[in-house]
Amino acid sequence: MYGSENQFWMGGQLATGLEEISNDPSALEDGNFWAILITFEGEMTFARFSEVKSVPVADLEWNEISTPWLSSCDRDGYIKYVDAVKEEIASGGVYQVNACYELRNELVQPIDSLAGLFAQIAARNQAPFAQYLRLPKIEIASATPERLISRSGNEVITSPIKGTIRSDQESFGEKDQAENLMIVDLMRNDLSKVCDSGSISVSELFRVEKHPGLSHLVSDVRGSLRPKIKWAEIFQALTPAGSVSGAPKSSALRIIEQNESSKRGPYCGAIGWVQGDSAEIAVGIRTFWRTEEDVLHFGTGAGITWASDASAEWDETRLKANRLLTIAGGEIL
Repeated sequence: MYGSENQFWMGGQLATGLEEISNDPSALEDGNFWAILITFEGEMTFARFSEVKSVPVADLEWNEISTPWLSSCDRDGYIKYVDAVKEEIASGGVYQVNACYELRNELVQPIDSLAGLFAQIAARNQAPFAQYLRLPKIEIASATPERLISRSGNEVITSPIKGTIRSDQESFGEKDQAENLMIVDLMRNDLSKVCDSGSISVSELFRVEKHPGLSHLVSDVRGSLRPKIKWAEIFQALTPAGSVSGAPKSSALRIIEQNESSKRGPYCGAIGWVQGDSAEIAVGIRTFWRTEEDVLHFGTGAGITWASDASAEWDETRLKANRLLTIAGGEIL
């Protein structure tokens, strides 16, 4: 992995030889290998590569950035956001909302590639769905731990994460379990739009996954796709992911649009690959990206329910961000 050319890396597989970029999900039906990026707002980018081979993450250096991270939301603003969500919950319009904000770094020293940052993330903050993508207008270095959808033939699985504690804490609270269950129900509903009736099951509920510095509460929902289902239909049903939007999804998206000052873009979107009826697609959390040469972005957030404590939720957003920002460099102002 060199980082200076268009490429995609995930799960030990490196795709090179960019042949086509498309915004049309019907292109994915040709059976070729496509890297995919769907922003939280639904903008689609699909990149077809000619060669895929097994390659470990390159051992590349990264010079930590020294410029500060500017937040689109300060502590007081985030607490107001949480309070606004709880007012919506009290009125009965929504049950859960994933409230996020963006950290932005305007770089003084130009960076040729984020490949070095990804190499350091892979070494110091291992994540099951970590990936690196470089295309002409976007570059992403992601340490996401969350599966949106894995597909093998007609069998699919989604594994929403809801519930986060520090790695030194012993157990999750009732709020975490209730929040996880809400999103499991939402994902069951989303899968029902593309899967055979009666095929959807919760194969594991409230699994604890340990990651560097924190632990997550994870559940697995499985289903069998209906015959002749298309990728366009799957994306329409599953994006944006329920775990990073809320329940009901339509109400949560309205509240997010009203309260968040910047578009999320790749953050909380879908990133991964598709090849025929096989796929590995993750939720774009714990993700750095840039669309401009001298601006680096990172998003963070937390799921808000009626039981949420606003100050604790703010602390959770920082917990999720701090470890990766320490690797990248730069302090949060």
